[in-house]
Amino acid sequence: MSERNDDPEQTARILVVDDDPTVAEVVAGYLERAGFAVERAGDGPEALRLAGGRWPDLVVLDLMLPGLDGLEVCRRLRAAGPVPVIMLTARGDEEDRITGLEVGADDYVTKPFSPRELVLRVESVLRRTRTVQAASAASRSVLRAGGLAVDVATRRATRDGRELALTLREFDLLAYFLERPGAAHTREDLMRRVWGWDFGDLSTVTVHVRRLRAKIEDDPARPRLIQTVWGVGYRFEPGAEAGVEEGVGVA
Repeated sequence: MSERNDDPEQTARILVVDDDPTVAEVVAGYLERAGFAVERAGDGPEALRLAGGRWPDLVVLDLMLPGLDGLEVCRRLRAAGPVPVIMLTARGDEEDRITGLEVGADDYVTKPFSPRELVLRVESVLRRTRTVQAASAASRSVLRAGGLAVDVATRRATRDGRELALTLREFDLLAYFLERPGAAHTREDLMRRVWGWDFGDLSTVTVHVRRLRAKIEDDPARPRLIQTVWGVGYRFEPGAEAGVEEGVGVA
């Protein structure tokens, strides 16, 4: 089993995966100057090997890797355990960005990019992740609504008693909705509250809402729980079942 960093006071470990040594060197240099501990991998198999030996706090992952591409590396990392992923892509095509988000990437940066911006993205994702972890550790609340149960402490979610396979950000988004039933949220507000970003591509929110609907709705094409509020954003409508139970585990 890989070693994991559970102490928020320890230096965050970042795994940078890019087959371009110049890009990897520049990214690693900026991250190290920002105070992070950095490991570098030149391809997918090496990235998985390094992660298996010492689990990173975040992965900066190039999409276009030789052999085992970034999408498959992301899938395998997420299958092994929760880890935030920021995807790098040389393409500006929206389909590639959306594909990265759909396999579980928390954010993406399109090459060429500003290394300083990437550092800000890394800091933002880590800050949000640690805030959620701290809140979960201090809470034993179980949110229940519309056949859903979300245990914020154990970070488990179920639908009609069956556990849901949610990414880190999908879980955060679902918990946010369940905590605020009936309220309308703009995509800008969701990005700020759930992702912790004051900037970014709003399609990130759209993709995650679509993926979450696919996992919790009876008919994702006609969503009942996460409804679109035209001209505004989204609203969670659980009906009369909404509620919070203190100190109860997910059944």
